[in-house]
Amino acid sequence: MGTVSESTAATFAAYSQTNPDASFTDWLRERSEPRWTAATTHQFTQELGAGTLAEEAMRRYLLEDYAFFDTLVGVFGNAVGEAPTMDAKRQFVEFLAVVTDEEDNYFERSFAALDVPEAEWQTHSPADTTEAFIDLLRAAREQGGYAETLAVVVPAEWIYLAWATDEAESNPDQFYFDEWIELHANPGFVEFVTWLQEQLDTVGPQLSDRRQQRVARLFDRTVSHEVAFFDYAYHGA
Repeated sequence: MGTVSESTAATFAAYSQTNPDASFTDWLRERSEPRWTAATTHQFTQELGAGTLAEEAMRRYLLEDYAFFDTLVGVFGNAVGEAPTMDAKRQFVEFLAVVTDEEDNYFERSFAALDVPEAEWQTHSPADTTEAFIDLLRAAREQGGYAETLAVVVPAEWIYLAWATDEAESNPDQFYFDEWIELHANPGFVEFVTWLQEQLDTVGPQLSDRRQQRVARLFDRTVSHEVAFFDYAYHGA
């Protein structure tokens, strides 16, 4: 799972003393190194951008991501109830409308292009790697509050924004590569992820030190699971 970066202060208060202009999410991201860099510059995302990723790796990845997708949607649905204002609730509702329409359509077309039978992607059982990630999201949703929910959805979405932004000009020929990048590197997604970060930047500093540590652990574990998720596409175990 990895350990917290030794160069980053153990508390946000201490971090702020030497980084007065930094945000709460800056602190969380730095704490998650080197796993953050491993996730955002992974071989998988670079080969996807180049259009050289093996189709078998993409099939394996999409099957797991689709199995994971339902839980992630559930976490965002839970966030609607936890969000402190009507405007925040609306942001989550609007994002859910996009992902349950555009992404679901993308999955169906991609599975067809990659010769994955509908019976397989509709009934696929998550691998242990995916199940561990799902368990983390469920725990954050069921055992925490708004801050804990943000602690897992912020890195999950931010990582995708980061790597997709790096690959935005790649334009691979295969639509299931190119559209996956576009889904995570467009103005609407940038705006939403920025808003998510701002939510955590607002809530985080108000938490007790103990709860901040819990949020930091959830953030870091999410980053680690993202690395494992990309690794799985190659090795399947």
